[in-house]
Order: sequence, then C-alpha cells, then structure tokens
Amino acid sequence: MRRFALILALWPGYLAAEEFRPLTGDEILTALSGQKLDYGEGIWQTFDDTMLTQYFSGRPSAGRWAVREDRYCSLWPPSDLWACYDVQQSGDVIRFVDDSGDTTDGVFSD
Repeated sequence: MRRFALILALWPGYLAAEEFRPLTGDEILTALSGQKLDYGEGIWQTFDDTMLTQYFSGRPSAGRWAVREDRYCSLWPPSDLWACYDVQQSGDVIRFVDDSGDTTDGVFSD
C-alpha cells in the first residue's frame, strides 16, 4: 500500500514536467526568432530575426511579428490591426492562446 501512495505522490510531479509553461517577452523572442513552427497538415510559419513572418497554408502569406507586454503579436496586411496571444511552451511545442482561450500548437521544425 505504501508503494501505491508513493507512486501517487510522485505522479503530479511527473505530470507537471509535461505541462505548458507561460513565456515572458524575452523568452518569446528567444524561442521564436529565426525559427520555423510546423502546425501539421502542411501548415507552417517562420519567424525572422527582422520581425517578418511567413505563414503557409496552401498559399504563402507574409506579415510582421512583435512582442508586446509578454505577448506575441502579429500583423497580416492588408489589415492594420495587431492580434496578440499569450505564448506557452512544453518541450518542442509552442502554444499560442488567444483572448478567448482558444489554442494553436506548433512544433519546432527544420
């Protein structure tokens, strides 16, 4: 019985290691600059050090990205509105969380 209790006591720590953690503005810059994320089904996005971003989902789209108050923000012409997201990370997975709580996960790619 004690072994079972020990396993249960250790289990939350194991689960916590797999959970997403929020990133600060500096961590977002470090994580995304010069990187490519794969969203699955042939959809991907790059984040240039020059703050330009390329998104491909059947056709290419170019925009800008920035970090503002610990949030990832993007601008996609012809719109002039910035959309901002909280960013979380778990290993090689980056999660963007919008203001409604909806999430998009991307995996670091070559």
